[in-house]
Amino acid sequence: MNGEHPFAEYVRIVGKGRHGARALTAEEAHAAMTMIIRGEAEPVQIGAFLMLIRVREETPEEAAGFVSAARNAITRPEAGAPVRIDWPAYAGKRRQLPWFVLSALLLAGSGYPVLMHGIRGQDQRVYAVDALQALGIRASATLSEAAREISRSGFAYIALEKFCPVVHHLIELRSLLGLRSPMHTVARMLNPLDAEVQLQGIFHPNYRDIHQQAALLLKQPHMAVLKGEGGETERNPDVPCLVQSVHHGVEHAEEWPAMFAARHLKDESMDPGRLPALWRGETTDEYGKAAVIGTAAIVLRALGVADSIAAAEAQAAELWRRRPATWLKAA
Repeated sequence: MNGEHPFAEYVRIVGKGRHGARALTAEEAHAAMTMIIRGEAEPVQIGAFLMLIRVREETPEEAAGFVSAARNAITRPEAGAPVRIDWPAYAGKRRQLPWFVLSALLLAGSGYPVLMHGIRGQDQRVYAVDALQALGIRASATLSEAAREISRSGFAYIALEKFCPVVHHLIELRSLLGLRSPMHTVARMLNPLDAEVQLQGIFHPNYRDIHQQAALLLKQPHMAVLKGEGGETERNPDVPCLVQSVHHGVEHAEEWPAMFAARHLKDESMDPGRLPALWRGETTDEYGKAAVIGTAAIVLRALGVADSIAAAEAQAAELWRRRPATWLKAA
């Protein structure tokens, strides 16, 4: 081609050496991601761009700009959906089962509709979709189908590739690049059905601030982010848990205490079949039950229906005690 490629400007901004490079503004990040989504950037440019940002970590402004552009690529149902909680599930679990799936179902069955979205990685981790399969819950094929399922049962799961294939493709570049990219942050923040409460689970603690500040920029009404077990939105009951949140433009931070004095060992079986068994009372699992209740308690605080940590934990424990025999409403 003659002359400089238009996307080269964005590579240069983030990669112009130790003293010349700078972070993108939210507007620049939006424009760059829009070009990527439209197929206007070359593969080599996309790889360089994502890895240059990955080295220093994305800023809240970059995350917000990327998310706002990616949301424009999502086709939403015309009628919307009565969803209150957006629950991303992208990390997978390798030390403990994804007990948070039961938390989501517990809340969905208690009048707080949930959309869960995520991926299944190519590694040996146990993902949310594996847990849902063990529970007999089928993934939705489209957002419209997910909206209908939420209206029927209060809960739906949809894979990222079904509602935002371009972001899924960028995430899949990990097998070529050898590293995760900022798109893992973007996927968690997509909130495809515009739920009022957005949950975020991260692994690296410094990403709490990035998610919290990006939520402010995106004007998300309610958001809670925590260093979750394995990087998922799941409270680890063995350790204290700092939850950073946003409520109508105001930042909050609250530290939840550990629920046990001693840590539990790594789960050796990692059998998703234990999730429905715990729900039905066919087995006991001290750690799993605490993770379910503890995670649900954090979400109740994010929903604004409990005015303290103690009240949220008591309310979540009561929801668990009164849980129905089945995890979703019958068709």
